[in-house]
Amino acid sequence: MKMHVLALGLMLSVLVVACGGRKTAQDAEGAAPESAESAAKATAGAEADDDDDDASKDHVEVAPDIQKRLGIGVTAVTSEPLAVSLRVTGSVQPIEGRLAHVRPLARGRILDVLAKVGDHVTRGQALARFDNIEAGELAAQRESARADLARLRVQLGTATRQADRARRLAEIGAVPQREYEASLGEQQQVEASIRAQESAVAGLEQRLRRFGTSEAAADASSVATIPSPLAGILVRADAAPGDVVDASTELFAVADLSRVYVQAHVFEKDLGKVRQGQAATVTVDAYPDQRFAGRVAVVGGTVDPRTRTVPVRVEVANADARLKLDMFARIDLATDATQPGLAVRREAVQTLEGRQVVFVKSGDTDFMVREVDTGRLSGPLVEITRGLAAGDVVVTAGAFKLKSALLAGTLADDDDDDAKEPQR
Repeated sequence: MKMHVLALGLMLSVLVVACGGRKTAQDAEGAAPESAESAAKATAGAEADDDDDDASKDHVEVAPDIQKRLGIGVTAVTSEPLAVSLRVTGSVQPIEGRLAHVRPLARGRILDVLAKVGDHVTRGQALARFDNIEAGELAAQRESARADLARLRVQLGTATRQADRARRLAEIGAVPQREYEASLGEQQQVEASIRAQESAVAGLEQRLRRFGTSEAAADASSVATIPSPLAGILVRADAAPGDVVDASTELFAVADLSRVYVQAHVFEKDLGKVRQGQAATVTVDAYPDQRFAGRVAVVGGTVDPRTRTVPVRVEVANADARLKLDMFARIDLATDATQPGLAVRREAVQTLEGRQVVFVKSGDTDFMVREVDTGRLSGPLVEITRGLAAGDVVVTAGAFKLKSALLAGTLADDDDDDAKEPQR
């Protein structure tokens, strides 16, 4: 009896496993998951469990109704007239008006350095504390001038009283009129001396303000701060505590890198293809998937006699400071000429494990991963130089979501994937 019960239990276990397998397949095709992208990821995840790992990364299967909910759109690859661009190499440089070279205003000694290279600084932020020798001398002169001013004000009080007394005596005839006039002249002379001394004190205080020393404190020392003249990134610091410097010593360089130049040199024979205001696209090795839009800001006025090249500067927005100074860059300058070439929309090309790929539709529900090489950019299109043929049907809208489904095992769900697709 026990043997019969055991055999019956084993049969039921096998039946449950078989039913479970069939249910998983049915769920992938017909069940209603929480979101369309979750369903696509579940399909890709089940496929990864059943097939070889490498094979699972070569294609993704998505049911037609889920494709509609994901907004998957496909386009056939065609030959398009693409702009012929001029490619040159260059490097990232600061814009002169956005680069400040910070020097002390006078001779002195560095006490403390308050910022380091790479720091983001604000306008007026102290970069160093500085014992300004000239400011110390000025402070001493100011205190001497203030003492002289106080002495003159005492003299003015005495001269004013003497003049008043001489005036009253002159009115009653006790003293000659000229004695009153002499007393009045002495009073006016002291008043003029006071005005001159006040001007001298104000001048000394103004010079001390430029050095960063407070003019209010009577016992102000010669210690001042060296401020940043603009907001930006500290790109150079050549100051250390104890250094004795003067007005010719460059201590810091601060650059506003929200906009930068990418400077290149164009050969003389290609100069006719370059003009000020021309659209340009900049790429760097550090961010291979990102293209920075810019425009030609400066075309040099002279040809280098040794290299037969002309300097060209492309101005690029750099709000997130991803472009670093002296970073190597490639510049594609758009020209008026066109040549035919196979092209797809830029959003069709995705990056997968360091490769550029597209999703080629190979069936009603199958999308194959195809590695491609890209070439020229022309508006919303990108040239495909290898990997596709005319007539291939590739995914344009929703390509990023397909990649997410393919990588469902390593990519976390995003709540807003259905609402917004990143720009490529």
